Amino acid sequence: MKVTGYQTRLLHTPADDPLANSLPDTGRLRAFVTLEMTTDEGVDGVGLTFVPALTASPVAGALKTSVDALAELTIGEDPMEIEGIVARLQEATSGAGPGGLLTMALAAVDMALWDIKGKALNQTVASLLGGYRKSVPTYASGALMRPVNVERLAEIGPMLVEKGFRQMKTQMGAEPLAGREVDRIRTLRNAVGDDIDLMCDINQLWSVNRAIDIGRRVEEYHLYWLEDVVAHDDYQGMAKVADALYTPICSGEYVYGVNPFRQLIENGSIDIVMIDLLRVGGITPWRKVAAMAEAFNMPVVSHLVPEVHIQLMASIPNGLTVEYMPWSLRLWEETPNFVDGNLEVPDKPGLGLAFDQDALRHYAVA
Repeated sequence: MKVTGYQTRLLHTPADDPLANSLPDTGRLRAFVTLEMTTDEGVDGVGLTFVPALTASPVAGALKTSVDALAELTIGEDPMEIEGIVARLQEATSGAGPGGLLTMALAAVDMALWDIKGKALNQTVASLLGGYRKSVPTYASGALMRPVNVERLAEIGPMLVEKGFRQMKTQMGAEPLAGREVDRIRTLRNAVGDDIDLMCDINQLWSVNRAIDIGRRVEEYHLYWLEDVVAHDDYQGMAKVADALYTPICSGEYVYGVNPFRQLIENGSIDIVMIDLLRVGGITPWRKVAAMAEAFNMPVVSHLVPEVHIQLMASIPNGLTVEYMPWSLRLWEETPNFVDGNLEVPDKPGLGLAFDQDALRHYAVA
C-alpha cells in the first residue's frame, strides 16, 4: 500500500460553547485544518489540527501550508510504517522544529496514517495501541470558563450534572483578589455537591506564591486537580506548588514534543500528566509520553479533540479521564457516544470518524 494523495482545508468555526451556551457571542472564530489522505488501495485516512485559541489565529494559513508540506512528503510511502515516516518527516524538517506549527502539522499527518492503518487491518486505533478498555470517564470542559460570572456558574454546574457529567472543569486566574477566586470554587462546589469531580485550570496565570496561597484556600473544596498553575516551563516553581498542596497538580497541554515531559516528571513538577495530541505531534509521540508516565506510576489525561483521544485513552492502563471539549465535534458525521459520564470507543475501524462534507464546505475559508 502507498500514499497517493491528500486534501487539506482551512476552516473557521464559531468560538462558541455547545455544552451550555455559556460564552457570549462575540463573533470570534476558531481555525481548524483538516486532512484527508488517500492510498492506492482505496483506504483513506483523516486528520485534524488547529490552534487552540478563542480567535481565528493569524498563523492558521501557515499551519495549513505546513500540513500540505508534510503530507506531500508522505506520497509514495507505505502508511503501515508510521514510525519510519514520522522519523523521516522530523529529519526533513529538523531546522524548523521541534515545536510550534511543525509539530501541530505533523499531528494531523500522523493521525491520518494511524486511521489508514486501523482501517487496513480492520481494527480500531485503540485496539492497535493496546486495547485496554472500551470506554473512559469524561469531564465537561468549556462551559465554566472565566467569562462566566459566579451566578451563572451556580446555574451551569447543575445543568451539566443533569446531562450526565460526573466530572467538570472550571477556571480561576482572572480575579484581582484571592477571595474572589475562592468564591468561584465555593459557589460551584455548593451548586454541584460533593460527589462531582471538579477540576480547575489556571492557564499559567499565577505566580508560585499566589498558586500556593489560593491553592491552600481551596483545598477544603476537594478539587480533582489544579491545572497549569504557573508557567508551563517553570519546572522548579511548579514543583514547589506540588509539594505545598494536597491537591494534585496537572500540566502538559502547552508542551511540544516528548522531551519536555521528562522534565515535568523528573522535576516532580506534576502529579497528573496532561497530553495535548496536537502539540505533542500526534498519536505516535502521544503513546510514548503515556508510557513514560506509566513508568513513573502517573495517570494521563487528555486535552481537546475527545473524538480522537478516546482511542488513545482507551488503549492505556493509566488513562484517567478524557476532556470533553466539543469544539471540533461539529466537523464529523458521527462522534463517540457519551453514556453515563463515559465516552465509548466507536466500533468502526481506524479512528471511527468521517468528516461531514457539508460542514467542511460550510466552514471552509476560500
